[in-house]
Amino acid sequence: MSDFELVTFANPDELARAVAGQWLAEIQAAGRGTAPICVGLAGGRITRKFFEVAAAAAISRRADLTRVHFFWGDERCVPPSDPESNFAIARDLLFEPLGVPTDRIHRIKGEAPPESAASDAAAEISRIAPLDASRQPVLDLVFLGLGENGHVASLFPGEPESVMAGPAVYRAVIADKPPPRRITLGYAALAAARNVWVLASGAGKEDALRESLAPDGKTPLARLLRLRSQTRIFTDIVLKGVPAPSRIT
Repeated sequence: MSDFELVTFANPDELARAVAGQWLAEIQAAGRGTAPICVGLAGGRITRKFFEVAAAAAISRRADLTRVHFFWGDERCVPPSDPESNFAIARDLLFEPLGVPTDRIHRIKGEAPPESAASDAAAEISRIAPLDASRQPVLDLVFLGLGENGHVASLFPGEPESVMAGPAVYRAVIADKPPPRRITLGYAALAAARNVWVLASGAGKEDALRESLAPDGKTPLARLLRLRSQTRIFTDIVLKGVPAPSRIT
């Protein structure tokens, strides 16, 4: 059975502030060691708000992010200058305001042939993050959004079981929404992460979230929840009949 924590908020602003605060607290709690802190970033509308709030909070707190290495849960197959690029969003709203050094930013090369880009991204993340017994990189934290059909990263419904169960760290996929060509972390890599925080925000996602939280849910998020021992879901979506848990402040 899935083991998850559902944390609710009144609106996207409140959600973004709370998640940013929790993330910076986690980094501060990690101390001043030498081991890299490996974080996987997401795309999507709520991510833009989160980046803006996190950058402002980090500047205000004088947060030390020197140990943080940034990766991505998925990327669109577009150049880094394209408005659809997940890297471009993080660059503009998070990295440049904070002056993050380029050697801490490990983007997926969306402009390259997809299979080659996936292979290069897998080699890069495996070079820096520790590996588990299955040779999966163990990220300290992965941020994920939630799509209207329950997809996370660029793991969409309808994939064959053999593909979903595969060991690829990153793989090329064809999405059911534009832009269709993408590169994503696989289920095994997401399952191996120490922490996964899902930012589920926006209208039209009530059914997807409800289905994902069901023990027999069929969405990509539901599958991921069953693969993990703990996942935290931050949401401003109201699910009728589901009691609101205590909020994190």
